Order: sequence, then C-alpha cells, then structure tokens
Amino acid sequence: MRMCFSGNFRIMETGPPSDLKEAFMKYTEGKTYMTAEQLQRFMVEVQGHGGASVAEAELIVDQILQKRHHITMCERSCLSLDDFHHFLFSTDLNPPISNQVEQDMTAPLSHYFIYTGHNSYLTGNQLSSHCSDVPIEKALKRGVRAVELDVWPNSAKDDVLVLHGWTLTTPVKLIKCLKSIREHAFFSSPYPVIITLEDHLTENLQAKAAQMITGTFGDMLFYPETECLKEFPSPEELKHKIIISAKPPKEKGDLEVKCMKGKGINPLKEKDSSEDLWGKDLLALSSNQEDDGKSDGETSEQNQNDEYRYVCDHELRPQEAPAYKHLISISAGKPKGGLKKALKVELDNVRRLSLSEQKFEKVIASHGTDVVRFTQKNILRIYPKGIRIDSSNYKPMNAWLHGAQMVALNMQGYGKSLWLMHGMFRSNGGCGYVKKPDFFMNMGPENQVFDPKAKLPVKKTLKVKVYMGDGWHLDFKRAQFTLFSSPDFYIRGLQLIRQ
Repeated sequence: MRMCFSGNFRIMETGPPSDLKEAFMKYTEGKTYMTAEQLQRFMVEVQGHGGASVAEAELIVDQILQKRHHITMCERSCLSLDDFHHFLFSTDLNPPISNQVEQDMTAPLSHYFIYTGHNSYLTGNQLSSHCSDVPIEKALKRGVRAVELDVWPNSAKDDVLVLHGWTLTTPVKLIKCLKSIREHAFFSSPYPVIITLEDHLTENLQAKAAQMITGTFGDMLFYPETECLKEFPSPEELKHKIIISAKPPKEKGDLEVKCMKGKGINPLKEKDSSEDLWGKDLLALSSNQEDDGKSDGETSEQNQNDEYRYVCDHELRPQEAPAYKHLISISAGKPKGGLKKALKVELDNVRRLSLSEQKFEKVIASHGTDVVRFTQKNILRIYPKGIRIDSSNYKPMNAWLHGAQMVALNMQGYGKSLWLMHGMFRSNGGCGYVKKPDFFMNMGPENQVFDPKAKLPVKKTLKVKVYMGDGWHLDFKRAQFTLFSSPDFYIRGLQLIRQ
C-alpha cells in the first residue's frame, strides 16, 4: 500500500452515538466537560454502580487523561465527550462483567454450577495425544475449579501414571500433575478445586497415591469430619482447599473374589468409571448398537453383576478404611437398584453421580424432575460420550437446565459449546462457581420441583441496538429470550450490550 499511495494513514474511530451524547449533555448540564462528581452520579444512576464513590471517579478520570493525553500538557481534570466515550467502551476501566464475586457463597456446594473440565490432562484428541500437566495449568488459570485425572499403574506396577486408558496417549506422572495443581490452583480464584480421580490402581498404589496427595497438598486438603456427609460445605468454607472426589476403594476378601469370578467378573476391571464406559461406547460404535438400551424394569446380566458386587462390597467392607479412602471428601458411585435408586435423595448422606451425555439424555426423557430433585442436595456430573475422540463437546445448557453442577467439557476442544461454558463462568467475578437460581432449590406445597419441560411464558423481551457508525444500526426488536424463568440468571452477561 505504501508503494502505491503516498500520504499518512490512520484508523478512523467511530464517534460517540447520539444517545451517549444525550447522556453526556444531561449529566454535564450542557457543558463541554464532565467532572468527577458528574461521572460518579452517572455511574450510580445509569450503570447501577451503587458503591461508586467520588474518589473512585477521580481515579478513573486520572487514568483516562494519562492514557489519552500527555499528562504534562493536560491541565484539566475532567472528561471531554470523546474521553467519556472511551471510558464507556474500555474493558479495563469499565468492564462489561464485574470482576468481583457478587453472589452468596455460603450455601452448600450442590447449590452452585461448577466450572468443570473433562480428561484435564490431555493436550489434544482422546486417542493419541499427549498427557501433560500443561493443560491442567491452563485450565486452572482460566478459572476451572474441577479437574479430572485418570490414574493407572505403570508397567512395573511401582508408580502411578495419568493417562487415558486403553488408548495410545502418552502418560505423565501423577506427582507432576499434583504439583502443577498445587502451584496454580488458586491463581484465578480462591474457591476450592475439586480433583476427580478415576481410579484404576491396586491397593499398594492407592496407598502410594495417598502419600503423593498428602505430601503435595498438606494442609490444603479438605477432610470431612464424618465419613458420610449430610450436607456439602460451602465454597466460602472451602476457600483455598483441595477436594478429592472419587469412588471409595473397597478391599476385596477371598470370598468376594470367588463370588465375583463365579459370576464371570474380573475383579481388577470392576471400576465404576467413565473409562470403562468409554471402552463400551467404542464397542457399541463398532457394533452399531445403542448403549443402555434396557428399560428400568429390565435387568441385564451386567446389572446383576453390579448389584451382586455392591452387596459383596457392603458386606465385606473392612472396619478400618485405608488412608486413601480418608482423602475422599466427595464420594462417587451408583448404588444397586437401577435408575430410580441412583437418583434417590438420602437424608443422611450426599454423594456424586456421574452420567455420560447419552445416558443423561435418556434419564431426563422420563425422570427430569427426579434429576432436579437429586441435584438440590447431591452433585451430578455429566461427561462427554466416549466416541468424541476428537475432544469435541456437547451442549451444556440442557444439563444446567436440570441442575447438574459439574458439566464436564474438554477444555482443549473448540466450538460453540465450549464458548458457552467460558461465557457462563465469566459471571460472579469469574470465580468458577455460579449460584443456581432459587427456583432450582425451591419445593412446592406438595414437594414438587422445577420441571424443565414445562412451557413457561417469556420472562424478558430484549431490545438490542448495535451501532455500526453514525446513523447506522441494527435493531433486534423481536428478539425474545427465556432466562431460565428467572430475570437474574443471565442478566450479568447482558451488560456486554450498551445502548
């Protein structure tokens, strides 16, 4: 361009729109400049910044003048119309979303949506990428509060590795991942980090993993006062704490092993984990069959095995639990008895239940309100189906609509679903915890709960005007949105649009 044309070139900035000019004239009373006191009044009355002080407004004025004008040449201490325009559209001085925690953080963990990653150690696809602590570091710095580690023995059975089982992924040592979590856990938020362990270890390696975890985190680890929590602690109580969530290990006696072998079950493979389901998903894909095709009333051979295993575990559980078990603060696992039993709310015990996205869709088709009721007290985790080997993601909105707290997505992926996740957790100061709307937690006079399938009237009609230069704009007057039947849920995100 410089070879073909002579002269100086500069980017032309769009001038202040008409409504901004009107606001400026109103608060300056028709004058050319806006004082700090007038800016403070605008912040309180128009922007709803009730806590804004004159001193804060003066600081903003100084910052704008230092940035836009040479400090030695600018003798005035007030804003011009262009300065005011710059302030309103500055992400540093006037961010569209508050960077302060604004919600009540004293409710139990089950009352919050939690920023959750899936297979947090993978650098790429689910089949052949590298396992590393770098994706974990990136996720924690972004604000993710729940990371997942799949732990396996090494070939010599003397160390613990993190890798995606039954794939070509290259492993990383568990201790390296733990140290990375310790270093970066509270980089972006002081609220607790949940480590979800998919355990494929022998008893000896479970003990070794326990030593690694306690040695790495020390006082940062949260230990529940009782083995069975009646209610989860709050994020406020758990500030700067590391929480371990896993299926509690069960020592198997000789009688149980014989019983399991008699049923054709390999005791070393009987882990209720997403890894096993991942393998089943691939098998189902290759055979072109739908998984979980049985109805609740039917009992497959695998269900019989699961029920038998649960009974044996319950009867033969040792009185003195190993150290590894003591680390687990959020117990995972599915009790025997089918779907209804899994979603049963117990008065004296809370737990975490994990479902694949496929299973979840089938569950909510007939048990949507049961899922909502379960998530009022317990934690529900949803994870991508196994055939997403490219680390793609499902739409998280449906899971949130049913109260699922831990909607796990592949953070190394790409696309609209992941962008929606990132946008969701920009709210509440980006702390990684977003409080559910009250209607998720409310109970009706006959113990009825929110029904996501119920047809509800539109709560808010939004009129969005997008300016495209002087005199030009797009006006979406017909756009209507249902904000989770609550005017509070996504209102913060709407601050991105300023008229």
